[in-house]
Amino acid sequence: MMDILISQLTDPFRIGLILALLFTALRTRSETGMLIPLGAGVLFVAVMLPSTMGLPDGADLKTAVGIGAVANAILLSVALLGWAAYQRFGAKR
Repeated sequence: MMDILISQLTDPFRIGLILALLFTALRTRSETGMLIPLGAGVLFVAVMLPSTMGLPDGADLKTAVGIGAVANAILLSVALLGWAAYQRFGAKR
């Protein structure tokens, strides 16, 4: 299972989708908030990728979605940490 998690954490398409999710949520946060759109997006990507692009070797759909949700949450937390660091230290106001 660890090999599935590592492969999902290094998938450039998954990383791009999570970054696009974060940027979209940041742009619409005044209307929709952040928690529900980000949570729904993490689950959507976790279900969509193994359903449309095929299952990883040795995994059924439930396992791939569960590990994908964990991988997406890790990627999103890293992206949010980067955004918070940029806001605190890098953004000129």
